[in-house]
Amino acid sequence: SYTTDTKSREENKKTLESLYSLSVDITKIRRLKEWVLLQDVAYVKEIAGILQEMGADEPTVANIIERCPEAILHTPAEINSQRALWQLVCQNEKQLIKLIEQFPESFFTTEYHQNQKANILFFQELGLKNNIITRFLTSAPNIFYNPVEKNKNVIETLQRNYLNLGGSEANMKIWILKLLSQNPFILLNTSTAIQENLEFLQKNDFTDQEVLQLLSKLKGFIFQLNSTTMHKSMLFSKNIFKCSDQELKQLVLKCPALLYYSVPVLEERLEGLLKEGISIAQIRETPTVLELTTQIVQYRIKKLSALGYDIKSGNLESLNGTKKDFEVTYGKIQSKKERPIFNPVAPLHIED
Repeated sequence: SYTTDTKSREENKKTLESLYSLSVDITKIRRLKEWVLLQDVAYVKEIAGILQEMGADEPTVANIIERCPEAILHTPAEINSQRALWQLVCQNEKQLIKLIEQFPESFFTTEYHQNQKANILFFQELGLKNNIITRFLTSAPNIFYNPVEKNKNVIETLQRNYLNLGGSEANMKIWILKLLSQNPFILLNTSTAIQENLEFLQKNDFTDQEVLQLLSKLKGFIFQLNSTTMHKSMLFSKNIFKCSDQELKQLVLKCPALLYYSVPVLEERLEGLLKEGISIAQIRETPTVLELTTQIVQYRIKKLSALGYDIKSGNLESLNGTKKDFEVTYGKIQSKKERPIFNPVAPLHIED
C-alpha cells in the first residue's frame, strides 16, 4: 500500500533526520528508491534497533538500509517475526545478520510470512539440512512464496515418477534431496509440466533407466523446458550431426545440453567451434564441448595453442570440463612439453 506518486509529495523530514543520524547515504536511496523517503510512516530507529540487537554495527545497519530502503517501512512486529522465522535455520544471530547484509531483499520480503514458515518446516521434514534451506532463502526466495501444498505436490510428482522409472524406494530420498539442492527452481514448475517433459522423453524412445540418468545429469533443469523446445533442439542436432535416431539418443545421453539449450544457443556455439577450425566429426566425438560458451572455448584454445597444442588435430576432451578441470589438463600438457626427452641408456647423438 505504498504510493509511488513522487510529483506532489515531499520527502519525510523525520525519516531523513533518522537516516542522517545512522550515517545512511541518502543520495543512494534517492537514486534507488526515492519513493521510500516520501512515505508518511517509517520505522527507521526501530528497524535499526532490531538489527543492532542482532549484532549489527552502525556501518552494517547503514549498508543494509542503503541496499534495501523499504526495510524501514516494515513494522517492528513484522521484522521480529521474520527474525524468529530465519532463526529456525540459522546457527546463531551472527550468521543471520551476515545473511541479511548479503541478501537484505530476501529477508525484508515479509508479505509471504505464513507460506515461508510452512515451507521451511516442510523442507526440514523432507530432510534438507538447514544450511541448504538458508541457501534457498537467500538465492531462491520465491520458492518460499508458494503455498506449501504446491511445493508438496511437485515433490510428490517427482517421487512418483522416480519410482515409476525404476528408481528404488531406498534411494528416492537421497535423489530428491540432491535434485533440490542442485536446482531448487524446479519447485516453480507445475506438476503437469514435469509430467509432460518426462512423457516427451519416453515417446522419443529413451528407456526408463535413460530418463532417470538424464534427470540426474540435468540437475532438474529438464523440468524448466518444454516439449516444443526439446523437439527443436533434438531435430537441429540430428541434422547437424547427420545421425540416426538411435545415434542421436546416445549423443543426448552423453551431452544433455543438446536437449537443454535452445537452437540459437547451439547454433552460436557450433559456429564458434567451426570458426576455430574444429570439425563436425570432432564435435560429434566430444559433444560436451557444446556446454561451454564461445568465449570460454576461444580462451582455452588460445592457451593450448600457446603451448603448441593443435586442437584441430587433437582431441576436444582437453577443452572440456570446469575451470578447475581445464587448469589440470593444461598443467599436464604444459609439464609434458617442458619435460626433457632424455633416455639415459640410449646412445647419445651429437646432432640431438
